[in-house]
Amino acid sequence: MSKVSNILAHDMELFYNDLNEDYKFSHTSSDINLIADFTEYNPLHNGHFHCMKTAKHMFPNSLFVAIVPGLFERSGRGIPYILPRQLRAEIAISVGADIVVEGPPMGIMGSGQYSLCLCKMFKALNTDFIPRGYKPVEGMDEILKRINMGHHVAPKPYKIVDKTTGEIILKGKLEEDNYVITSFSNSLSKIGFDFKDKFIFVERIGGVSGTLIRESILNDNFDDVVDMMPSKTIEVLKREIKNNSIIYGIRDVEKILDTANNYSFEKLSALNLFNDKLAENIIENRPFTNVDELQDAILQGFSSHFRQRVLSILENPIPKKEISRYIENYPSVIRVLGYKDDDSLEKFKNKVNNENISLST
Repeated sequence: MSKVSNILAHDMELFYNDLNEDYKFSHTSSDINLIADFTEYNPLHNGHFHCMKTAKHMFPNSLFVAIVPGLFERSGRGIPYILPRQLRAEIAISVGADIVVEGPPMGIMGSGQYSLCLCKMFKALNTDFIPRGYKPVEGMDEILKRINMGHHVAPKPYKIVDKTTGEIILKGKLEEDNYVITSFSNSLSKIGFDFKDKFIFVERIGGVSGTLIRESILNDNFDDVVDMMPSKTIEVLKREIKNNSIIYGIRDVEKILDTANNYSFEKLSALNLFNDKLAENIIENRPFTNVDELQDAILQGFSSHFRQRVLSILENPIPKKEISRYIENYPSVIRVLGYKDDDSLEKFKNKVNNENISLST
């Protein structure tokens, strides 16, 4: 088996272990503030570092916890990450995080599903502050003000609504980072988590290009991006290029084609994000000999990344009913991917509201 197929097989086992684990609520008492930052760190660049430093400067005696999405190593866009999560955690600890925990399996979920999981993780961590980067566009200041007032702000098709007051506060669509903020507000409200004055909104800095960073990694040449990332990120990337640990864009093609070519209509239509029409279209156009042929048969969804997410689901075929059970019980286990020192880990254990804490190996 390839390195990627080994990762996916191991993560599928973890997923079903988590699915069948009961959430054990812990009544904790801790005076320390916990800052929980959800970031993919794909890879960790100066924008992420700026957000971390800003939050730590505002609350210097807090525990900084990075939530790094884990299982199946697929981003919110459904695309394989650059580095496995243990290496992303290593970089985060090296530049200032106290604890790194594993977040939900983003690539096989819809955006609303993983937003809900992340917000349940904020609640389980007993979070005091949530730093989020944003882009300063017209109307965003009002949205941020309402959210920090604790209002239930929610994204709707082509508008942003304050459900606390019933007002439409913005007409039109938000870009990805700003949309995530409203999605968090919506999900936190749904689970009854009081987020008044908990968000730390940090204006995004310029001078960072994800496209150039990815090109530098693929070309093993960091000359043009040396000022875009902390030196530790570049150090780990160079090391792992030599170790052949870069997994960006690498899929288990055999598994994807096997699922697409051999699953029945009932099994395909039962998969997460699938519907009858998508299942029918795949069956009508199979057999597929390569992924390009398969992508042509995947109907375009609401998201521009829908096709990549479908590939990730075919790669890790989990029925939507089991995803729903997983979300309902999330996080049944809090896996620690890395920690600064034993003192930080002990403070973390005393703070969170879940007895099921494990150290990732």
